[in-house]
Amino acid sequence: MNNPVIHSLAKNQALMTVAFVLLVLLMWKIAPILITLFISFTIMSALYPFVDFLRKAGFPQGLSATIVYLLVLCLIALLVFSLVPFFTAQIQLLFKTFPFYLNKTAQMLGFEIDNRQVQSLLTSELGQIGENALQLTKSLFSGFFTTLTVIVISFYMLLERSKLHKAFITIFPKSQQPKAMKLIQDIELKLGAWVRGQTLLSFAVGTVTWITLTLLGIDFALPLALFAGILEIVPTIGPILSAVPALIVAFAISPTLMFVVVAAYIAIQMLENNILVPKIMEKAVGLNPIVVITSVAIGASMLGVLGALLAIPFLSVLIIVVKALHK
Repeated sequence: MNNPVIHSLAKNQALMTVAFVLLVLLMWKIAPILITLFISFTIMSALYPFVDFLRKAGFPQGLSATIVYLLVLCLIALLVFSLVPFFTAQIQLLFKTFPFYLNKTAQMLGFEIDNRQVQSLLTSELGQIGENALQLTKSLFSGFFTTLTVIVISFYMLLERSKLHKAFITIFPKSQQPKAMKLIQDIELKLGAWVRGQTLLSFAVGTVTWITLTLLGIDFALPLALFAGILEIVPTIGPILSAVPALIVAFAISPTLMFVVVAAYIAIQMLENNILVPKIMEKAVGLNPIVVITSVAIGASMLGVLGALLAIPFLSVLIIVVKALHK
């Protein structure tokens, strides 16, 4: 390398080790900032193809980014203000009546469950989830202003994408700059494909689940389908967990209906694994299921729900970087 400081560090292993440890400590110290930047970069990567489409159609870069971003924000606002209250009411009703279904299922299996204890357990667990979610939001996003920061940074990244690319590659020697440019483009491609694919996949699985449960006459088909769509984001174990409450509700109605629901969920997973995933996620990074479960568990233990959601895109980026360094 041309930089004399880096060159001397590379020759001195002791200094290199100290520098690496200090770098790791610094990154750990500013982890919330790095997470904010990573989320912003991921959002930019997901939205840029739409901006590029408008730009190629003749719109200026700034106007293209503004149109796409405003459309996305309007869509999110529409979903939040129109659907969230209804979904919340349905989910609350499900939690209130779920002990009844659980007790009825237990009676069919030959033992009794105290509804009051189950209700108390659900209430306490929901309270803990709420407290943890609030604490997570406060610690990682620092409330509304940091969320606003994510929106502003990702929008700025859309506007100044080319300039940011040029600034990034200038830290590398000229001979390595083409490879550095390809590295950042590959990362954008994988992250964007993951976000767009995962969003579409969750919507598709949730919709198919809702239609299937409605046709089978299962109570609370909509919140159960919403649960399935959300847990679709958590790979491998998410779909399994999403089936449990639906099976309990179905078994409380009829044991035969439970087996029908089991077959329906298996059919949905076969549809997902053989048709939806290959078509929707063909550009996303494919990972070994064991690696996926391990990375999700590590992310959840470190950052809770947010860590579980960011584990796969972060691991995908890490694999791309390691492959680039290996080359």
